[in-house]
Amino acid sequence: MQAGENPPRAKGDKRARTRARLLDAALALTREKGFEQTTVQDIAERAGVSTGSIYGNFRNRDELFMALAERQWGPIRPAYRPGASFADLMEATAAATVAAIAEREPGAVGALTFRAYALRRPEVRARYRESTARGLEAGAAWLAATFPAEELPMAPEALVRVIHALMEGFTFQRVLTPDLVPDEVVYAAFRSLARRPG
Repeated sequence: MQAGENPPRAKGDKRARTRARLLDAALALTREKGFEQTTVQDIAERAGVSTGSIYGNFRNRDELFMALAERQWGPIRPAYRPGASFADLMEATAAATVAAIAEREPGAVGALTFRAYALRRPEVRARYRESTARGLEAGAAWLAATFPAEELPMAPEALVRVIHALMEGFTFQRVLTPDLVPDEVVYAAFRSLARRPG
């Protein structure tokens, strides 16, 4: 290699860049045209690649859309210090949810339209369910391993679903009606999970 030349890039690096370009193109197109009207050909043209590049990275259009949904609407991850109480976790979850609302707002329309798209396509709905189920199972296992059962208000499998529903519901409701869902309501909801009936 001569002085001033860039080192060769790894093949995996090129693949990651192509994948990112495809997802960026799909994001722009689905915002312009919606999921139903966005074709593989449209995505390839926008990304400046062949349709073969799409199939080299994704099995089909729906798999690309799932990857886009996961990238644009990732999980909310509260900060947790090992050894902290469940009440501390709920406080951190409320804080993470409030912080994520502003981050997620630009993608809210896409997240909702993707969900509508998935509702009309059984195979996409099944993939969405599988993806969500994996996250819920991992969350329940973590709760069960981290906190004694008597510290939790319900079984970990139910609790993780309640927490997930609160995070998703507050995000969409806050984007739609910010004045009706102030921060203190989000905090109150999560704090209520930490209170043991008495």
